[in-house]
Amino acid sequence: MSYNRYGKSNIVVNDDPLYKEMRDDRDVKQIRQYVSPRFYRLTSEDLNSLDTVKHIWTKGDKLYKLAHKHYGDSNLWWVIAWFNNVPTESHINSGDQLGIPFPLDRILGFYSRGQ
Repeated sequence: MSYNRYGKSNIVVNDDPLYKEMRDDRDVKQIRQYVSPRFYRLTSEDLNSLDTVKHIWTKGDKLYKLAHKHYGDSNLWWVIAWFNNVPTESHINSGDQLGIPFPLDRILGFYSRGQ
């Protein structure tokens, strides 16, 4: 199952003067980018309707590897990151416990509420 989290995202033109040097380096006049998504905050009722598999973070772990192992799709790494409130792998330390939420269709339904 593949789920594109950018499916409903708007694309905007970033012509902010702050990025002038970046545009010059790339020899472009503007940069098109996705608008940052607004994530739905899970309620305690939502959380109680989910099962989780616990995972202790160790050296060499990657969110995309966990997504592939548990969901069969490495592109769903962001589901684990969102559920655990960790924007990137650099926000996870060895020994941290992560929850892998199930069922996948329910957690994706919760994500869709915020879109």
